[in-house]
Amino acid sequence: MTESTLAGTTLLMSGGSRGIGLAIALRAARDGANVAILAKTGEPHPKLEGTVHTAAAEIEAAGGHALPIVGDVRDDDDIMRAVSETIGAFGGIDIVVNNASAINLSGTLDLDPKRYDLMHGINARGTFMLSRAALPALLETERPRILTLSPPVSLDPKWLGAFPGYTTAKFGMSLATLGHAAEFVDRGIEANTLWPRTTIRTAAVQNLLGGDEVYRRSRTPEIYADAAHAVLTGNPRRRNGEMLLCEDVLADAGVTDLAPYSPGVDPDDLNPDVFV
Repeated sequence: MTESTLAGTTLLMSGGSRGIGLAIALRAARDGANVAILAKTGEPHPKLEGTVHTAAAEIEAAGGHALPIVGDVRDDDDIMRAVSETIGAFGGIDIVVNNASAINLSGTLDLDPKRYDLMHGINARGTFMLSRAALPALLETERPRILTLSPPVSLDPKWLGAFPGYTTAKFGMSLATLGHAAEFVDRGIEANTLWPRTTIRTAAVQNLLGGDEVYRRSRTPEIYADAAHAVLTGNPRRRNGEMLLCEDVLADAGVTDLAPYSPGVDPDDLNPDVFV
């Protein structure tokens, strides 16, 4: 892996109470990074583990500095408060990680307007607005970075036709990030997306995408965390406006053995992600 470090850098992340976002936060924390998390779960959820406060405690225990912010990435006031509090606590923002996401794989006729609005409000709009709100601070730092956890954009009908509501919400995240990469390329912004080739062991996979069996055949969130770390610590300006896959990023960093990310699972039995 890269020898670079996130020590002393400040990340502002949407979501992150659990799963992939928390794994990325903990990997940064082991370097000694500052991590601010904007997430809705301030109190324990009956069906989901973790809150923004338990995540903050884990980040501190891992060696980082945490700022838990209870708020909704769909709310512009919460977004601006998160940016302001992060700057107040840590003096600036170096990295935005657009992690928060909602999923519903219903077909068009079965997807009610509220669910559609929820996905697009969190995924596409939330990504755009959090990045937008943080940009003035990002542009004042030495190496500003935006990393969005969203898939490569594809016009393949098998994806567009499978679940258009969710697909367009996730592609909206990617398009917003590619747009910011192009718009601010002359001002030093590094903005990329990152996505896995297989499903990841998260609550969403277990509860919505196939239950215990698909969960077992998925990779651990650490593959996402290590790939994100490699992107965020790589050579400055090497990557910008790219739609990256975790496995390709790790291979580029010299990691060829991915077995530790799926203990007990034959590589041929891994469950492929829906967008790859």
